[in-house]
Amino acid sequence: MRKLVIGDIHSGLKALEQVLEKAKITPDDHLVFLGDYVDGWSQAVETINFLIALKATHNCTFLRGNHDELCKSWLIDGKDNSVWFQHGGEATINSYNKVDEFTKKIHIDFYNQLENYHLDSENRLFLHAGFTNLKGIDHEYFSKIFYWDRTLWELALSLNPKLSKDDELYPKRLTLYSEIYIGHTPVTRIGKTTPQSAANVWNIDTGAAFKGPLSVVDVITKQVWQSDPVYTLYPDENGRN
Repeated sequence: MRKLVIGDIHSGLKALEQVLEKAKITPDDHLVFLGDYVDGWSQAVETINFLIALKATHNCTFLRGNHDELCKSWLIDGKDNSVWFQHGGEATINSYNKVDEFTKKIHIDFYNQLENYHLDSENRLFLHAGFTNLKGIDHEYFSKIFYWDRTLWELALSLNPKLSKDDELYPKRLTLYSEIYIGHTPVTRIGKTTPQSAANVWNIDTGAAFKGPLSVVDVITKQVWQSDPVYTLYPDENGRN
């Protein structure tokens, strides 16, 4: 059984279908989705429908992203959020305005069932963004940190690679888990379009909402599959660019 981790989709269903086909997924694989399923391209509703159907036939773990939580809040209370609207929310609203209330209810149930993190038997941690508590995820005070934090990735990037893990200055957060897989902060911000590792942190968000592809990584072999740059699959749209 393979364990495959999938980066931030941002409503790019065409890219998701393409990259899953490239990876030749089977029901024996464990698929771990890192969150941010919506906000960006035009297929928010279709993306969630696809994921719900996929869960019926495959072993899937769906983690909670900040954009998923923002979308759920809008579906429930309908309140305007101008910042969310400008960062992909407009496309999501337009997508949901085309469906009935029953579909929205099914999707709210999907968002409610998302998990904040997944810790496997090999002490590999999967979550959308990060955590801050030096004792680990079980001691985190604020659950929103799991899908909003950026300091974990910044810490990993800034760490002196020559610093020994036994050094008293080595960050405690990076000693707790064998590997940590995250999305949330696109690696395109550091000029990359492939999954990047720093210390024991792997960032799988390769900028699918912007100019990058959508990525899938085998956590054992580290083999990578990527879609075409997602914007090329939606030539008449801007995404979050």
